[in-house]
Amino acid sequence: MSAERAGVGASVRRPDGQAKVRGEFSYAGDLHAEGMLHGVTLRSPHPHARLLRIDTAAARALPGVHAVLTAADVPGDLHFGLTLRDEPVLADGVVRYAGEPVAVVAAIDPRTARRAARAIVVEYEPLPAQTDPTLAADAEPLHAEGNVYRHLAYECGDPRARGVVTVENTYRIGMQDPAFLAPEAGMATPTADGGVRLEVATQWLHSDQRQIAWATGLPPEKVQVVLAGVGGAFGGREDVTLHTHACLLALATGRPVKMEYTREESFLAHRQRHPGTIWLRHSADASGRVVSVEGRVVLDGGAYASTSPVVIANTVTLLQGPYRVDNGRFEGWSVRTNNPSCGAMRGFGVPQAAFAHESQMDALAAALDLDPLEIRLRNALRRGDTATFGQRFTQPTPVREVIEGLRAVPLPPAGGKLPGGVGRASSPGSVRRGVGYAVTMKNLAFSEGHVDESTATVSLRDGHATVHCACAEVGQGFVTVAEQVARTVLGADTVTVTQPDTLIASAGSTSASRQTMASGTAVHRACVAVRDRLLARVARERGLDAGLLSIQDGAVTCDGTPLVDVAAATPGHTVRATEHFAHPPTTALGQGDVYVGFAFSAQRAVVDVDVELGLVSVVQIASCQDVGTVVNPTQLLGQIEGGIVQGMGLAVMEEVVVVDGHITNPEFQDYLIPTIVDAPEVVSVYVTDPQPGMPHGWKGVGEPPLCTAVPAVAAAVRDATGLPLPSVPIRPEHIALGIGTPPTVTRTTPRPPATTGGTALSEEPADRPGTWESEGAAGH
Repeated sequence: MSAERAGVGASVRRPDGQAKVRGEFSYAGDLHAEGMLHGVTLRSPHPHARLLRIDTAAARALPGVHAVLTAADVPGDLHFGLTLRDEPVLADGVVRYAGEPVAVVAAIDPRTARRAARAIVVEYEPLPAQTDPTLAADAEPLHAEGNVYRHLAYECGDPRARGVVTVENTYRIGMQDPAFLAPEAGMATPTADGGVRLEVATQWLHSDQRQIAWATGLPPEKVQVVLAGVGGAFGGREDVTLHTHACLLALATGRPVKMEYTREESFLAHRQRHPGTIWLRHSADASGRVVSVEGRVVLDGGAYASTSPVVIANTVTLLQGPYRVDNGRFEGWSVRTNNPSCGAMRGFGVPQAAFAHESQMDALAAALDLDPLEIRLRNALRRGDTATFGQRFTQPTPVREVIEGLRAVPLPPAGGKLPGGVGRASSPGSVRRGVGYAVTMKNLAFSEGHVDESTATVSLRDGHATVHCACAEVGQGFVTVAEQVARTVLGADTVTVTQPDTLIASAGSTSASRQTMASGTAVHRACVAVRDRLLARVARERGLDAGLLSIQDGAVTCDGTPLVDVAAATPGHTVRATEHFAHPPTTALGQGDVYVGFAFSAQRAVVDVDVELGLVSVVQIASCQDVGTVVNPTQLLGQIEGGIVQGMGLAVMEEVVVVDGHITNPEFQDYLIPTIVDAPEVVSVYVTDPQPGMPHGWKGVGEPPLCTAVPAVAAAVRDATGLPLPSVPIRPEHIALGIGTPPTVTRTTPRPPATTGGTALSEEPADRPGTWESEGAAGH
């Protein structure tokens, strides 16, 4: 296939790449319209308070102010949300987190809008803030829906079974911010039919449309959402933030209204990764085979639900890791507090689980004097095994393969940059090298019965293909995949992927490593339908058997002989098709297949650690990932590298620090993210085991690199220091001062599992989540 028609399997350049490099790409923050107003949000300074009075008179009286809206001005339903409709568009009677929107203003310029927001008088009665999720679960309700978003518990086999060695510990994971570079922005414009059109940086257009319609009181067809240029997402744009506020202001003023957050406001407005506490107990026999696993999880969901009820399911069910576990007991809570709301972020609950279960596997290996890769190989899942939650692994399950692939990658040579970066703070005498390993399993696509589907329209005219799909391009590369598919199937000379909007059926969220599988397959089906219609037309015109025709390298061929270029096959005629794709249905936990599929990843991290100063330099991360089929080698490597660096950030530097409900570091001066100076060398190899039911056998790849990097880097730092380090991010003081409780190791007489049934599920209330079991308390 010629370079201009390079299709699936080639390193095709992104169509938006050059514009982004040159600074010519239009992001949401660049939106502009003649006569537009600027919107600003007034936010609560309190994490929990009663609203006694809101006086907007002074703000409304300022010259240039066109609207000031509070909860009383919301014409439709006041409440919205991704899973529970528990969050008010504007605070009504009470605020539940520091930064909750109380009022919005539209004015002729941002300065006037900010002055007007400051002129609003709000009288608060501060209330006690509940910021500890282990206490909040059974504390006085913060909301009519209660303080537990979801509690789930299940068992498999005999949880009381024991091997010769049992290790247990409690692990803590900090709050990570998506930290996308372009803060939230969008512009709403009233339409002639009384509706509204919103251009916004988002991950899920149709979800936004639905929630905006609730608040505005408009039918969904009168709310049009169009994707504006997105400067990163990572889950942080899945929830509604400024969307509804901009639309309400536009409808109230009859003029376009643009809203754009500052960096600090961005931290306050979007969702972060759930911080959590995980207690785990693993028991193994003398060969290192896991006999039983018990775990309990508490995730802090913050003030409003977002995706907390779904994230906790991922964390709990995947707490077994990519290992065979016949006997286990697992329990988890996602809890409402007065901390910032948490929701989707790359990995969706799995990084928390992965850090805990991989720390345990290393502790088991140490207790049994086994190589860390060998203990993982001995327990690796295989196709045909059954998960602790009852789902059978019927698809490719190449856990052993990714471990063996990783083991074949040579270690880097000694030496390299010292910890401390450009400041050269370290001296060679205090630097120790460490090597750590991690293997993870990440679910792909939506789960637990959530509909996972997409629709695409493809048209072909004179050799030019146009693809229309509501899939939000947030940097993951769907625009490139769609082009490659159209070139492969249709032999198109050129391909245009149009701006996503809600004028076509939903493509779902750009999350869950699902869009290549869902929207890519919808595009593939539409391309196949267009191809078949084109070939049928050519066959009719030439009196040929359509079954003998195909498209090869840009030409229509008959039994392999070129007849005519695709561009000239039907001059002036447009062939169009719209096709839909849906994954096989999933079920609720305990009722069948919870997940569509899985991806597996193994990584080795090499670090240099200054044990006196607690500074860490990540030298290299080697990765072997199960990728189905390589669609675009360069783009795949970019996903692997980006996920690894983001996971490294959570492991050693990134944390949203929340004190008494307030974020204390809501900007990039104090919230540290890895830069090119911190980024390690990445060596990436792949296992290509095609995914059944997918065109070309492709599968999602975006989340496993992050999930695996967190425990791999932590393991390497442990290896260098000899410290337990049960919390991430690992801070300098954890290393320099030796902070952290080591795992408890118990050596006992083996207790074989009793004969029991399969998985038993419970979602009934249980003991509050702060009470962790111990061997003594459990009577073992």
